[in-house]
Amino acid sequence: MKKVLYRNQLSKFLGVNLIAAMLFSVSLFSQSENADPAKGKQIFNQNCASCHSLDRKGTGPALRNVESRLEEEGLDREWIYAWVKNSSGVIKSGDSYANKIFAEYSNTAMTAFPTLSNGDIDNILAYTAAVEEKPAASAAVPVSGDVSGGSSSGVSNEIILGALALVFALLVAMLFMVNKTLRNIAKANGIDVERERAEKRIPIWKAFVQNQFLVLVSVVFLLLTSAYFVYGYFMQVGIDQGYEPVQPIHFSHKVHAGDNKVDCKYCHSSARVSKTSGIPSLNVCMNCHKSIYEYKGNPEGPSQSDIENGYTNEFYTKEIKKLYAAVGWDEEGQKYTGESKPVEWVRIHNLPDFVYFNHSQHVSVAGVECQTCHGPIEEMEVVSQHAPLTMGWCINCHRETNVKMEGNAYYDKIHEELSKKYGVEKLTAAMQGGLECGKCHY
Repeated sequence: MKKVLYRNQLSKFLGVNLIAAMLFSVSLFSQSENADPAKGKQIFNQNCASCHSLDRKGTGPALRNVESRLEEEGLDREWIYAWVKNSSGVIKSGDSYANKIFAEYSNTAMTAFPTLSNGDIDNILAYTAAVEEKPAASAAVPVSGDVSGGSSSGVSNEIILGALALVFALLVAMLFMVNKTLRNIAKANGIDVERERAEKRIPIWKAFVQNQFLVLVSVVFLLLTSAYFVYGYFMQVGIDQGYEPVQPIHFSHKVHAGDNKVDCKYCHSSARVSKTSGIPSLNVCMNCHKSIYEYKGNPEGPSQSDIENGYTNEFYTKEIKKLYAAVGWDEEGQKYTGESKPVEWVRIHNLPDFVYFNHSQHVSVAGVECQTCHGPIEEMEVVSQHAPLTMGWCINCHRETNVKMEGNAYYDKIHEELSKKYGVEKLTAAMQGGLECGKCHY
């Protein structure tokens, strides 16, 4: 009897464990099935993309099909959860694979993400396991429009031009006939038209010289016209509005400041505190381009105008390679080689030496936006000088721009006194001495 009872208990125990295992596997399967690659891509870009890419080694390893590769090492998804949420803890636990990866990447521990749930990690894994989609070839855009519309428009234009040519030919024929008729009438009346015309004809230069008033007016007109053009020429000396030089490395403000919304003062940080805005060092570029090694562009692909100008994804990627060559970055080894070379940037905005302009005074104190002087920089593929940067242009700005008083106790007393003096609520830079010569010239 005891044997029978023991065998029944054993069978019940095995049955319960089998059911539990089946339920656990079903829950894992459903969890994996419910993973969303689209959400995973979003989480990946927010948390992982700064160090990892799918198909290329970066600060960390490539993550394409990372789960299947870890399975070959005997590691399951629970290990991935523990690694993502606390990689340092897994390393300290003595895990052999964790220590291997830690040593391979220069003993640099992965940032812990304890706030990511298992579901978030499942979504990321689904994204890394998704099949890479090839961008669809863009349909050819007809340049000349609809063929049938173009042909009908061409026929109508040809008819109109033919009719105009016929009318012109009829007018020429009529004038020729009228001229011939008048000559015959003059000949019948004994009039020699050619002889009388020759006797009355005076050379045009002689007629001009004989008319002293016409000579005086012409001389005055020539002098005034010459003075106007000479004045205009000298007034344009040193004005480089529209100047658009080619840089040794193509940098698209349209892509960086426009598409990616990079703040101007991230690269030109000294504009907040210094007289000059400064040229960003290549290390600033490498803060992002250590991980961004190729340009993938917008999801819909480059526009037709970009293609016509040669601004393709391949073009931008080649410019990134120029950056790597200049800074001495080894893509494969993910390290600096020490073999760098300077980039000879071409200056665009340049004021004369006798002009003083302080970026921090305008950017930090006055709150002037970069676009006020530099134009819609976020739309420029190639930067050009937007404003003339002349003395008159600066003076007009000082006359029209109100001084920023809010939150600035320094101006409280000045504002009170000047408001009484000028009888206005708002004060311009000109009212506070913005037109004095010593403000800009020293």
